[in-house]
Amino acid sequence: MGHFVHEKAICDSNRIGDGTNIWAFAHVLPGAIIGNNCNICDGVFIENDAIIGNDCTIQCGVQLGEGVHLEDRVVVGPNVTFTNDLYPRSRIEPSTLSKTVIRSGVSIGANATILPGIELGENCLIGAGALVNVSVPPNAVVVGNPCRIVRFAETEILTDLGSRDWQGKPSIQLANEMDIHLYRFASFTDRRGTLTVVDHDSTLPFAPRRMFTIQDVPEGLFRGNHAHKQCHQLLICLKGSCSVHLDDGKSRMSVLLDSNTLGLHIPPRTWGVQYHFSSDAVLQVLASAPYDTKDYISCYAEFLAYAQQARESSQSHPSR
Repeated sequence: MGHFVHEKAICDSNRIGDGTNIWAFAHVLPGAIIGNNCNICDGVFIENDAIIGNDCTIQCGVQLGEGVHLEDRVVVGPNVTFTNDLYPRSRIEPSTLSKTVIRSGVSIGANATILPGIELGENCLIGAGALVNVSVPPNAVVVGNPCRIVRFAETEILTDLGSRDWQGKPSIQLANEMDIHLYRFASFTDRRGTLTVVDHDSTLPFAPRRMFTIQDVPEGLFRGNHAHKQCHQLLICLKGSCSVHLDDGKSRMSVLLDSNTLGLHIPPRTWGVQYHFSSDAVLQVLASAPYDTKDYISCYAEFLAYAQQARESSQSHPSR
């Protein structure tokens, strides 16, 4: 089948996939790799050691520097710039260039600038003109300079949780599609202040083995961005507010935590990201097990495979 190179383009690489089109005034250096069925539009410059996967679209005026790796089905809007040197100096080559990884399904809006050494997670959306100076979680929508998460794609944000119909129960399931439960704690207020009670035996979904707090998170940044294989967690926003994005591999939801009388139970095999921290936010996390690096899943693609395998195993061996 082969590939197409416009007569006014320069393509010095011999590693171009079938069905790929390289249009006028594009310049592809010898060390670049481009996959199948890609569309490289006018005026694109692709340096050595840049890798482009299959089914990608690189629109006009984009520069891809050395060390930039695009996985499959990535869309890069007009005039997007990828950088690879945090401290450039004229005629001084760094010993190593930072690597930038753009995961599958990412869309990057026009005129965005991507700083070096970061990762854009699967299916995230980068707004036009954004300055991306930190790694971005999968499915996140980020905008601004510097960029910040505004929401997660195809995900409803659940708010005003305390007003739900609890029917006298200590916990409620937030959505039928996901095994995510919210717990409510007793609270008593008088002229001396407010007392909130968490009874471990009757209120919590597990016996805590570990506790930590998160606070002073800079504006626009996030925490988490991983899943656990076996560990349960309960998140309580002691002060201020933050949002929690949850993903079980099939469904997604985001929850606003803004009361210390509510605890969000995150079961194992659930991807979690905490974001939109208020300036005074203090988030307490109770865990069912001590810290264990082997229990973490920090790669989203690995998480999806692990969650799918767990579902198939559960269907094959249902509990009796």
